[in-house]
Amino acid sequence: MRHFSFPVFIIALFLMASCQTLTKVQAPLTLAFYNVENLFDTIDAPNKIDEEFMPGEPKNWNTERYNKKLTDLSKVIAAIDPVKLPVLLGVCEIENDAVLKDLAAQALLKKAHYNIVWNDGPDERGIDCALLYQPSVFQVLKTAFLQIVDPNDPDFLTREVVYVEGSMNGEIFHVLVNHWPSRRGGDEASEPNRILAASVVKNKVSEIFAANPAANIIIMGDMNDEPSNNSLAKVLEAKPNTQKASDQQLVNLMYDEFEKGEGSYNYRGDWNMIDNLLISGALINKTKGLKSKADNGFVFRQSFMEFKNDQGEISPNRTYGRDYYGGISDHFPIYMILE
Repeated sequence: MRHFSFPVFIIALFLMASCQTLTKVQAPLTLAFYNVENLFDTIDAPNKIDEEFMPGEPKNWNTERYNKKLTDLSKVIAAIDPVKLPVLLGVCEIENDAVLKDLAAQALLKKAHYNIVWNDGPDERGIDCALLYQPSVFQVLKTAFLQIVDPNDPDFLTREVVYVEGSMNGEIFHVLVNHWPSRRGGDEASEPNRILAASVVKNKVSEIFAANPAANIIIMGDMNDEPSNNSLAKVLEAKPNTQKASDQQLVNLMYDEFEKGEGSYNYRGDWNMIDNLLISGALINKTKGLKSKADNGFVFRQSFMEFKNDQGEISPNRTYGRDYYGGISDHFPIYMILE
């Protein structure tokens, strides 16, 4: 399951060597995840299918629009926690480390001094997951990039799960950033791909719990499934956050929001909670250290992030449709608080 490409190995060494001295930071701390909707630069990557994001192509992507998207995304991220900024920020649909560095360099985010955990994964379009973290608060100890392999289809390519073990306020945390296969072709036909992704995560979680039954685990991402779907409810056995969980059970912090009809993504007028935050029960049950409440998962949305159509229906203000729309992202971010 463990895979490093040569560029990531170099990046990992650099990041670990350049970490600032860790400080014990007073809670609360914000952790967030954001599907940033196809954050591509304007440079052709020869081995990826990124031609639609070249200048002169139908999406009319160019440097001015790229810079606007970076500014808009930074405004959203900074608004999630205006005081400290998210300590950990999982992202997906990013093309490479260059766009991550450009995002972290935005004026509103500079004070976080974000470092990056990223790998050039196998997705044929070139979109990956990554973790941005504040190195003065979170020290990276281990990284791995978990590939989702279909034994019956050697040509199956999708995003890797980014796994990071790190230290924060003297405690060990295990973070997994996800972007599971889409529902293209229909929910039922595509479900086995998401079951496969969930199984990869399940195996890693079991490995973590075998080493430490009270481990602090945080699983975030765009799962392309809602909390009640099989991948989350059956494979990962993630309990609703309205129920009591043991230390070694996973809890979906977005379940109560899902049951209220809230969502992070709007598909043809229906809200979908396909972005999820799962944590180990230990993070809720513990009596000291950084912990979470069970009702601690939130969708972040403000009016500047929204689009209202002629019928008055609101959805995330997306960057692309059939062509360039000029919005921020087709997802709202989700977040949680450690106290």
